[in-house]
Amino acid sequence: MKRQADGRKARGEKRRTEIIEATLRVIERDGVAGVTHRTVATEAGIPTTSTTYHFATLDDLLVATLIDCARDMATEVYWMIDRARSHGRGRGAEEIAKLLAEALGPKRGRTMAEYELYLLAARKPELRPAARRWLDVLTSMVRHDDEVAFRVFLAGIDGLLIQGLIDDEPPGEEELRPVVDYLLNPR
Repeated sequence: MKRQADGRKARGEKRRTEIIEATLRVIERDGVAGVTHRTVATEAGIPTTSTTYHFATLDDLLVATLIDCARDMATEVYWMIDRARSHGRGRGAEEIAKLLAEALGPKRGRTMAEYELYLLAARKPELRPAARRWLDVLTSMVRHDDEVAFRVFLAGIDGLLIQGLIDDEPPGEEELRPVVDYLLNPR
């Protein structure tokens, strides 16, 4: 009997993941305003009743999507910082600039969707804990000697991404590298 329950739980988690991934695709394509249970269900290729079963309200769905994005973003930034530290000053800036250029180039839609969710928390207080989560997770995951310098680094990365998203021609790795180098080693 236990195995059957575990199988149902695994299928439920798989379905929740499919719904969250479909929500991100809808946000990439149509923005947060395009998210409804129906559009997400259509995107996921599942009945609308399935989205409402797993996420009773749109806010529940947006919070889950934001938490998922926060976890993914925190993990990606954590490994980026880890690689930067292990490769030394020059290679670290190169690694980070490459990741940022990718976020603003081939992954632009995903980056835009994540920031749109992140900024939605300014209007919806119930989303704020999820929006702050990525910063909290990163702060707890990354060993850093100077809290202020670390926060400045993260704010700088956020700023570069937001500026890059509104540029007609997003900056490339070569343009980002000296800025990242400065963020890593302020003079």
